[in-house]
Amino acid sequence: MKIIKLNAIDSTNSFLKEMVTDSVVENFTVVVAESQVNGRGQQDSVWLSEPFKNLTFSVYISFKNFKIQHKKNLLFAVSLAVYGAVKEATNLQISIKWPNDILSGNKKICGILVENSIQKDKIRHSVVGIGLNVNQTNFSEAIYKVSSLKLLTQKNYDLDALLKVIVSKLKERINQLENKQFEQLEGEYLKVLHKKNTPAMYKDSKGVLFMGFISGISKDGLLQIKLEDETIREFGIKEVSFA
Repeated sequence: MKIIKLNAIDSTNSFLKEMVTDSVVENFTVVVAESQVNGRGQQDSVWLSEPFKNLTFSVYISFKNFKIQHKKNLLFAVSLAVYGAVKEATNLQISIKWPNDILSGNKKICGILVENSIQKDKIRHSVVGIGLNVNQTNFSEAIYKVSSLKLLTQKNYDLDALLKVIVSKLKERINQLENKQFEQLEGEYLKVLHKKNTPAMYKDSKGVLFMGFISGISKDGLLQIKLEDETIREFGIKEVSFA
């Protein structure tokens, strides 16, 4: 595992993507930022992190023969890797909020961004960005429903050691992906999916409120919510939220 440490950078994902364009990059190369000033989340949202307190890093993953039709399983693999590492390090009661945030209760402790390079019907490689709140204890008032491992456990964590555990888990899960263990990945993901089979109030992109419960993930990776009338609606990223 090759680890590149940078003092300050706009975005580890952007840096690693440029690196892949300009040179040959070893599989599972990791770019870590001590301070990330313009971290990116899903749909161009911003990930804010206090310097030297958290893990903000990106991992390069290349594939031999991974078809785009199975891309939802990549999200399962990455989410489960981080979930497993945090669980092992802390033993906290945590869950995965679709598609790939890690929560403790209803508070976010980790965000994940997966960016794929596609050629014809295959994903050639992915850059996986991970932002995990570790030792930070103060957060901006503008950000609500967030927490960190230290706030939750009252312990300090070795960032380098935790990074190695996450990457190790990631390798294991990607190996499952390469071996086409899709049913196992999806089954494990659904077991720890936040609000799975639990009635909740949701809001769609038009601001309409409705009751329902998460029933699964579609073949195309959309979130499936069963409504009170037993019909199922499907939603993409940012098309639905908890009310």
